[in-house]
Amino acid sequence: MSGAGAPDFFYREAQRLGYVARSAFKLLQMQKQYKLIKPGSVVLDLGCAPGAWLQVACQSLGPLKNGGAVVGIDVKKVKVPSLHCDSRVQTVAADVMNLSKQQVRELSPKKKGFSVILSDMCPLVSGITSRDAALSFELGMRAVDLAVGRAADIPGDNFQMEGESCTYNPDDNGVLQSRGHLVIKLLESEDTKELNQVCKPLFKKASWLRPKATRSSSREIYLICQDLQS
Repeated sequence: MSGAGAPDFFYREAQRLGYVARSAFKLLQMQKQYKLIKPGSVVLDLGCAPGAWLQVACQSLGPLKNGGAVVGIDVKKVKVPSLHCDSRVQTVAADVMNLSKQQVRELSPKKKGFSVILSDMCPLVSGITSRDAALSFELGMRAVDLAVGRAADIPGDNFQMEGESCTYNPDDNGVLQSRGHLVIKLLESEDTKELNQVCKPLFKKASWLRPKATRSSSREIYLICQDLQS
């Protein structure tokens, strides 16, 4: 169980239903409200530990015959949970901040990119509100950069990888497919508005959500971006 406090409803429900963490209910709520993951979707889960979102994503694909895939990336090595996951789920131990878009794209079936990108990445919380928010914003911007590339036109973009050219490269368009969806977790701050301003023109719809399973003491909020425009 993560965080402080006595086991609550979501923690007990996660145990009862076989989810590895209560965070499963955050994605379940998103699925219910926004229907992001459909049969055949190709899902990228950034910051996938301990694996609860992998479980919900795989369930949302429906039966194995429907196809689709779920790829989880985390700095830790994450074992694919035995419950609610099948052969469509795989995990990769890597630092998202050090991966090129091409490396991420190559993890997708036929290297065609992803139809849904979920970023549940969170910094190691120091307790210093402004510092934690800044680190969270950096992770959020990284998710946007991976998803849409230079289309985001992020001022002062500092995500150029060592050895990458500064000239435009068609491959720098990002790994999210047209009409795809992007979910980003942030620690609420003034900077979160900036991220919304970056994403809003690129997607048909951008909404904020604080899931019911979020702890009352948490400043977590999710930006749900739907239908990437061509």
